[in-house]
Amino acid sequence: MSNQIPLHNVTPPTEKDGDTVDLYASREKIYTRAFTGFFRNLRMGGGVVLFLLYFGTVWLNWGAHQAVWWNLPARKFYIFGATFWPQDFILLSGILIVSAFGLFFITVFAGRVWCGYTCPQSVWTWVFMWCEKVTEGDRHQRIKLDKAPMDANKFARKSAKHGLWLLIGLVTGLTFVGYFSPIRELLADFFTGEADGWSYFWVGFFTLATYANAGWLREQVCIHMCPYARFQSVMFDKDTLIVSYDPRRGEPRGARKKDTDYKAEGLGDCIDCTMCVQVCPTGIDIRDGLQIECIGCAACIDACDSIMDKMDYPRGLISYTTEHNLSGQVTHTLRPRLIGYGLVLLVMIGGLTAAFLTRSLVGLDVSKDRMLYRENADGRIENVYSLKVMNKDQVDHTYLLDATGLPDLKLQGRREIRVPAGEIVSLPVQLSVAPEQLPSSTNEVSFSLREIEHSDTEVHAKSRFIGPSIR
Repeated sequence: MSNQIPLHNVTPPTEKDGDTVDLYASREKIYTRAFTGFFRNLRMGGGVVLFLLYFGTVWLNWGAHQAVWWNLPARKFYIFGATFWPQDFILLSGILIVSAFGLFFITVFAGRVWCGYTCPQSVWTWVFMWCEKVTEGDRHQRIKLDKAPMDANKFARKSAKHGLWLLIGLVTGLTFVGYFSPIRELLADFFTGEADGWSYFWVGFFTLATYANAGWLREQVCIHMCPYARFQSVMFDKDTLIVSYDPRRGEPRGARKKDTDYKAEGLGDCIDCTMCVQVCPTGIDIRDGLQIECIGCAACIDACDSIMDKMDYPRGLISYTTEHNLSGQVTHTLRPRLIGYGLVLLVMIGGLTAAFLTRSLVGLDVSKDRMLYRENADGRIENVYSLKVMNKDQVDHTYLLDATGLPDLKLQGRREIRVPAGEIVSLPVQLSVAPEQLPSSTNEVSFSLREIEHSDTEVHAKSRFIGPSIR
């Protein structure tokens, strides 16, 4: 018996006798069957946590404002106790890079577990499938209902299903927009007709997007729209954990009675019940081997294990395993690719953590006035600057302003600057120098801003001081 995963030729037939082949076959609707099992419970537990994070965080307050609030008009982004400005977007880039390498690491180790357990497309699709089961019944009932002519019963069930889908989509859309417009005010204005047009547009957009993606497109998003399915095979190796069927144990497959000596009849453990196919959200047969459509959700494992239990066969005919294990070889958990991704991930997490911890909570921007210079009443050369002081902390602070870089440099204007929490204070200042003290027509000066309460907090910003030409 071959130890290789069985392959099936799926090449479309060639034209014969003038017949044409339609390469764009219409989608066949997938009717998933209800099931129970360890991995289903694990996925449901993870889904509950994700839903609590998504739908619950938006209702938390921190101080005088929403705990997580992307205030786009003010260009301020609140994440619990921290305030971020557009200048901090490099940190967002770091978070995205760390997330990408984290995805690479977990993919090398355990395949597409992200897709099967935590991807929003998968999580919302499972919820929509539950709504389908509640309103239309299990798999065979839904198949029968779709084939039946439209009547009052069918109309009521279909309406209830789509009503639940749209309701979930609406709550999802409102929550998403609530991270950009405070959720309490948004809800009050939305349902009283006082919200602005953009709020209605984006809530409607995400409502329909959720309804379409999780209700209608489903596996089409995973198979045809998501790029992850295309490049994840590059990261797989023969030691990657994947959902696989064991052909050495299961073949040849065939139906039999429970107490039959199937070994004497030359049969394997697979009774060809197709339960693994009926529960698959992408409609594949895992017994055909590793396929791009498999999202690693392990629904087929739960279904197969339940059948093995009924037949008094050992579990694991379908399981998380590796190609090396399937071929009877030793699986290597630690290998160069996995170690490499892990080390890079740890280094980047350390660097990002250090960047967050050492991030200055005060910012200073200096812009020189367009007028090059002027001579003041004391005969000194004077330059005018516009300063913006940003307090990124959640409490008010008072700062002391100073300037250095030239002999006899004098700063005119406010020296003590009080900035409320999370605000920007703009102010003009003037620097002046005696003409004989200017070494050249263009000179570098430095502004410093020191927090009075904590003298070790200090930031600097450089600019130019322009004077008359020196001959």
